[in-house]
Amino acid sequence: MSELIVDFIEYLEVERGRSAKTSENYQRYLERFVEFAGNITVSTITPELIRKYRLWLNRYTTGYGDDLATITQSYYLIALRGFLDYLSKRDIASLSPNKIDLPKVHRKQVTFLHYEEVERMLSAIPGDDTPQHLRDKAILELLFSSGLRVSELVNLDRDHINTKRREFMVRGKGQKDRPVFINPVAAQCIEDYLASRTDSLPPLFLNYSRNSIADTSGAFRRLTPRSIQRIISKYAKLAGITKHVSPHTMRHSFATDLLMNGADIRSVQSMLGHANISTTQVYTHVTDAHLREVYEKYHS
Repeated sequence: MSELIVDFIEYLEVERGRSAKTSENYQRYLERFVEFAGNITVSTITPELIRKYRLWLNRYTTGYGDDLATITQSYYLIALRGFLDYLSKRDIASLSPNKIDLPKVHRKQVTFLHYEEVERMLSAIPGDDTPQHLRDKAILELLFSSGLRVSELVNLDRDHINTKRREFMVRGKGQKDRPVFINPVAAQCIEDYLASRTDSLPPLFLNYSRNSIADTSGAFRRLTPRSIQRIISKYAKLAGITKHVSPHTMRHSFATDLLMNGADIRSVQSMLGHANISTTQVYTHVTDAHLREVYEKYHS
């Protein structure tokens, strides 16, 4: 089985065009099955073995003593189903992929910020015009204005973004490019931050910690997703916001703000870079409060 997993991972990258990160995840998920079943021949995979594997996953605990979330268990099964589908296409005898049913996953309610909460976070940033504080303001404005994923944000270089046109391209999940738009306020904040810098380093957002400043190449000056998380959490607490606020919360806020102001869901799907409309539909229930306004306006 291990040799066929290697073939499958190469197939994902070369023929399916999946990213190295996606392939790495699939390999890790499939190695978990090998951990459970051993390096067996694929012809011996049966519905009964899958049933025992699902039970094993459900009872599995990590090194930290945590159980695997239902959605995480789904990832393992999706990878195995994809592997079996690959075997079927190559006419290698094994279990049919449609014999694997995925567990029902109950999505968590989306957490988002109202516009006034975002304003409170922005007001919590000191207005002393230091590069660090100008950077923080630009990050918050850019996230709320664009709906960027944190991975997309940290990979931005200063020459990627056009503050005059207020439009640029990013490469998101699945190596898919999409246009990103920003409002004039976010564009001005980015210009103010860049004007405060005296370096010529490529990254759009720099780390100003003592350890990173010594690096002149810029390799370790780029902010990491974890650094962005700390910045967002810091200003959320200073603003007195008690809900958990992450970079993805800002993305949720971008999407719900668009929908509450009348944007159609297909356009929001495109702006978020979602491959499937079902992913975007998770936001529709949070705009239900807007329905009362429509009712009062048109059926009073």
